[in-house]
Amino acid sequence: MDLTGKTAIITAGASGIGRVIAHRFVEQGAQVCVCDIADDALAALRDELPDAIVVKADVSKSADVAALYDAFLARHAKLDILVNNAGISGPTKPVEEITDEEWDQTMAVNVSGQFYMVRKAVPLFRQAGSGCIINLSSVAGRLGMPLRAPYSASKYAVRGLTDVLAVELGEIGVRVNAILPGLVDGPRGQRVMREQAEARGMSLEAWMPYFLHNISMHTAIDMKEIADMAVFLASDLAPHISGQSISVCGNFESYRAPRMTS
Repeated sequence: MDLTGKTAIITAGASGIGRVIAHRFVEQGAQVCVCDIADDALAALRDELPDAIVVKADVSKSADVAALYDAFLARHAKLDILVNNAGISGPTKPVEEITDEEWDQTMAVNVSGQFYMVRKAVPLFRQAGSGCIINLSSVAGRLGMPLRAPYSASKYAVRGLTDVLAVELGEIGVRVNAILPGLVDGPRGQRVMREQAEARGMSLEAWMPYFLHNISMHTAIDMKEIADMAVFLASDLAPHISGQSISVCGNFESYRAPRMTS
């Protein structure tokens, strides 16, 4: 899985899954441009990956996206890979309690952000006659996730965008796929699990066996597994894989845990 000579933009790449993807891409020879909104994480990444382009940008703002591409094009003449990783978890609460602001913010980052990034990338891909887009969705984008309406709806939208782009851009040699992580053993996954437990009046330790019952392999996923899938999809080993939503989840069967009894 060699990415030598390839260039990549990775959104929200200074922490979590995005940071792991950025490191894996560099290990495989890619030249990366990373954006994020967290100053401390960006500063740390500059030290970790001194050859990377590291830019502060909020992908939900089209002006920030334009500035990100300006920074990328100041150093590179072509773009090979776009990893749309940026996303937020949104609220954990019943649908009738979700505010306008919570809904709008989740859609702005998780859906509009990917659209803004793709819109700027496609002219570069057309010029090159090739390209690869990897959109981060979630198993919450193929299974309804209770108490997470904005997040789940946004991740279904990412899969829809992926399908459209794969059809629209295939004729110019661009491959477009979505990765659907399951329960990821990282800061966001742990936070969501705590929120799920609190919403049910339970401790995290008491809730986890019920939640893991939804997963055939009864386990969370390491962030490196997501990064490895991204490397594979971006590499020359996947020349005709496109329009796919690929779960890395231990076989997530359902988001409805077994009924709890007193």
